[in-house]
Amino acid sequence: MARAADAVRPHLARAAGTVRPQLERAANAVRPGLERAAAAAKPQLARVRPARKRLSRKSVGTWQYTAGAATAGVALAVTVATAVGPWDSTGQRTAEADRAVALERTGGADHGRNSDTSDSSGTAAGTPRPAPSAASVLTGLGGAANTVKSAPTGRALSAVLGPLLRNEALGTHHTGAVVDIASGKRLYGTGADDALTPASTTKIATAVAALSAMGADHRLTTRADLEPDTGELILVGGGDPTLTARKTGGDTSHPGAAGSGEGWASLRDLADRTAKALKKRDVRSVTLSYDTTLFAGPALHPIGVDGNLAPVGALMADEGRINDSTSGPAKRVTDPAADAARKFATFLGERGITTTSPGPSKATTRAENLATVTSPPLSAVVERMLTNSDNDIAEALARQTAVATGKPASFAGGASAIAGALKRLELPLKGAEFHDGSGLDRDDRLTADLLTALLVKAGDPSHPELRPVLTGLPVAGFTGTLTTRYADGAAGVVRAKTGTLTGVNTLAGTVVDQDGRLLAFAFLATDTTRPVEAQSALDRTATALAACGCG
Repeated sequence: MARAADAVRPHLARAAGTVRPQLERAANAVRPGLERAAAAAKPQLARVRPARKRLSRKSVGTWQYTAGAATAGVALAVTVATAVGPWDSTGQRTAEADRAVALERTGGADHGRNSDTSDSSGTAAGTPRPAPSAASVLTGLGGAANTVKSAPTGRALSAVLGPLLRNEALGTHHTGAVVDIASGKRLYGTGADDALTPASTTKIATAVAALSAMGADHRLTTRADLEPDTGELILVGGGDPTLTARKTGGDTSHPGAAGSGEGWASLRDLADRTAKALKKRDVRSVTLSYDTTLFAGPALHPIGVDGNLAPVGALMADEGRINDSTSGPAKRVTDPAADAARKFATFLGERGITTTSPGPSKATTRAENLATVTSPPLSAVVERMLTNSDNDIAEALARQTAVATGKPASFAGGASAIAGALKRLELPLKGAEFHDGSGLDRDDRLTADLLTALLVKAGDPSHPELRPVLTGLPVAGFTGTLTTRYADGAAGVVRAKTGTLTGVNTLAGTVVDQDGRLLAFAFLATDTTRPVEAQSALDRTATALAACGCG
């Protein structure tokens, strides 16, 4: 490790020098929010000890990058970042940087959200501009071990968090846990082993399971095959929930995606390549079919027809959305596979290939592949799922995990595959129950202990393939489902996955406290009757954790 550090030190020093001005500006931008957060938490903090000095120019200047910073949580050495994570040498998410360039703004990302249809879009009216690389976030993720102080004490955290979690808006049963990511030590817990309905924080477990089973570089393939005996053209679904039929070719903020330039896989591109291959064979007319046999079991989620999720299948375009939205609830087509096949037929027709009306079929082993398009790497797909709380991606990834581990690719098989993957990672599964990948099923059960353990595992240097679980978390006040939250709190400092069902409010993520420690937290509440107040109560609790210098 010492040789590795020596090798990259000159590059890292230049990177740090490049980013320092931005970090100083980011620290100045974040400071007012943290000061307000500290003021809000002052009654609790005062009982612990006097408030510590807030972010300073000195603290920004002293954090370091190092190849051997395993004890500091997530190492951001250039060699590691380039190989396994969506971070550049300055520590900023490359997805945020690329999106910023496209929007001619500084920092931030919305991962394909549509500002006209999503109330949590990063460009929605009245919301903050895309996030800069918040200094405190980068300190916690990339700082060397000797730049941070000892972890907060359990007694001190109890004094701060206890009163906030006893807020009556959080209902009759609430739990919480805080863990130091560097050491894995639980610093605070209340009912941390109680299994409650997690809602969309289930997606953290789905992400960890999928990445561990398939790897961060895995891609999902949609193909067009030609049967040699019958001349039947078969559109074979590969279970890619990001396949798009739109002219734009999808969200181009994720570099490296094959099949649609630099965006999501394009059905139009597949039709173009297929038509060219057919014409080379002097074929101008085909019988068109589609194959969805990769997935099994019921397509309809137990919640029934719902705008939050299309029928789950191995073939769909734009998540079966009828409108132009890219996230959030929307009316969906009843048969996404047939809809995608009809669009494919239209695109082939525009390219001089006539087809029959498409119907279901199954490609044989003798079928010749004419063309393929592939998704971005799984790391980017997981980021989009977490940032936007995308239920369609979550359910597809649960089934893909089942395929990768030899289980039936159904709701039940996907749930079993998730549990199995987490067991292999030796995570605490006592009390946990999985019934889907998205958290829409109210019978799902997770503990605060498991949720924080998942985040700690994602920050473990020995599991770099899990890093997108951390980088995909929405940034408070700036991205995804946290865009419109934390306006007066820890904006740019908290990263967290939200969860909301009727009577259920949850929040799990990471925060850097005032001493520079990267902490994982999970707060779950059930039997809530005032969802807005419950959401605010959880946000205030995470904000107080960010403002806490509780060592």
